[in-house]
Amino acid sequence: MNNTLSERQFVLATDLDGTFLGGSSADRQALYDWIEAHRASVGLVFVSGRDPAFIHQLCGSGDVPWPEYVIGDVGTTIANVTADRTIVPIADLEAQIAERWQNSGDTVKSTLENAPGLTLQPTEFRYRVSYDYDPDQFDPATTKKVEAMGFDVLISDNRFFDVLPQGVSKGPSLLRLLDHLNIPQAQVLAAGDTLNDLSMLVAGTPAVAVGGSEPPLLRALSDAAHIYRADGIGTAGIFEAIAHFDLHPTPERV
Repeated sequence: MNNTLSERQFVLATDLDGTFLGGSSADRQALYDWIEAHRASVGLVFVSGRDPAFIHQLCGSGDVPWPEYVIGDVGTTIANVTADRTIVPIADLEAQIAERWQNSGDTVKSTLENAPGLTLQPTEFRYRVSYDYDPDQFDPATTKKVEAMGFDVLISDNRFFDVLPQGVSKGPSLLRLLDHLNIPQAQVLAAGDTLNDLSMLVAGTPAVAVGGSEPPLLRALSDAAHIYRADGIGTAGIFEAIAHFDLHPTPERV
């Protein structure tokens, strides 16, 4: 399907773990099959903490639909998926991210070396540094130290600690991609389940916190009409929200 996302009736911008990969196997398959059957009118964007290598392996397995675009690494990667299934960063959209990061990975790692409650993740990222997080051992002064360096801290799922360029996260990167592609926000559903999804759920598009979302995310969300709290877990919650906002006919409505 070669029409652009701006020409699709509906675009799903979804987190992966716990959201697009969440729910029963039957619910996941139902959503994936529905997307593939409606590619002429449905676009797909992954907005994930995962990196492009993981997404390539995930979709390459054939079990999960390929997206047209990827916002990865908690918003620090903004990429196009080419016809040959290569995930290629969009240089114009990443330039601001790189400028804010200033190749600071080594400096961050040095500063946080031996910080209590943080274990450096082995994967190298371009514009972020990520740690496994132990809340029982963590010293809150570490957050202030990172912010004093000019970076943002994002703690999610009570087990991940990300150091990010200031002002960069899933929500701002999603809005920049939508603007770049001339996609009206009203035809996009943002879906997530943890605190690292908060910025995209409050960005202004129709949004859903799927069933099973972590309590801190639910507490942080307002009761605004464009934010829906689903009962269905993972993919079932996405279907529920598509119907709630009447974004596209779903199997239950046709």
